[in-house]
Amino acid sequence: MKPFAEYVFLKASRGATSRLRLAVYCLLGMKLGLHNRMEGGGRVRRCSQIEIGSYNAFTQGAWLWPNDVVFDGIRIRIGDWNYFNRNLMIDACGLIEIGDRNMFGPDIYITDSNHRFHPGLAPYEQHMDVGKVKIGNCCWIGAKAVILKDVELGDGCVVGAGAVVTKSVSPGAVVAGVPAKMLSASDYSLRLTGGAR
Repeated sequence: MKPFAEYVFLKASRGATSRLRLAVYCLLGMKLGLHNRMEGGGRVRRCSQIEIGSYNAFTQGAWLWPNDVVFDGIRIRIGDWNYFNRNLMIDACGLIEIGDRNMFGPDIYITDSNHRFHPGLAPYEQHMDVGKVKIGNCCWIGAKAVILKDVELGDGCVVGAGAVVTKSVSPGAVVAGVPAKMLSASDYSLRLTGGAR
């Protein structure tokens, strides 16, 4: 009886809530594939500017945040089979594209724009520098990573936890640090195995 009750109250109810949430987003114009899951605790705006493929999982606290102005195109485009851990924010003024089969750790921030700064003016009084972000396929983005404007992550790359990515990353590369820099194979294999330097 206990496993059944756990299933009903902890899994099935979240699944039903997720399906209802996604149905509302679809009615508001979001373009959705099949079998996606989106848990609560986050926010979405300008649904018609968001396109999501199939079999994606967004855990607690996902914010999909296109610029809050009328726009006929897509600002956030997500492929298939991606996993987004809790507290993700995708902040798009231009275009953020995410491919297929990527894994995102918790507390990740992705943005395609920067605030300008000129002395004597408050930041909200200044225009944004808008660009784009493209994340390829089969990437692994570690916890608390930040991906900034005009970055392209090549297929199969790894972004270390806490990294701030300011430049594009080649396919298969491993980057870490602030700002993120490419690690040599010996650097990251020692880190992954716990070996000494």
